[in-house]
Amino acid sequence: MKVILIEDVKSLGKKDDVVEVNDGYARNFLLKTKKGIEATTKNLNDLKLKNANEDKIAKEILAEAKELKKEIEAGAIIVSIKTGEGGKAFGSVSSKEVAEETEKQLGLKIDKKKVQLKEPLKTLGAHEVNVKLHPQVSATLKVHVTEEV
Repeated sequence: MKVILIEDVKSLGKKDDVVEVNDGYARNFLLKTKKGIEATTKNLNDLKLKNANEDKIAKEILAEAKELKKEIEAGAIIVSIKTGEGGKAFGSVSSKEVAEETEKQLGLKIDKKKVQLKEPLKTLGAHEVNVKLHPQVSATLKVHVTEEV
């Protein structure tokens, strides 16, 4: 019997897979516990439409990420930190501060978790910060760290 899996089943398959199983296993386990549904023509067509819709949504998200990348790379932000004698910085600029300043100065909302800093920015001057917008898209944001007056 062919069954469409509704959720992942260990050693059988992942969600939305169409698998061939014994009739007893299908009726007594997969269908009863609602881990799968029978692979009728209607259910197979519904699965096909659902997968097409998910592909369309994924393409739209990728296109939005590419647009955001263009906007990020076109702009730059300025962040000021306190400094002491000889230009030594007190504290640093974190990914949270970079995300907040990007929203204030450029009007672009970026999640602080997507700002990839190897370590906080502790020196004055220009820095390039990587922002991972999508698994396939990452942008480079220019951050100018200046002395707070």
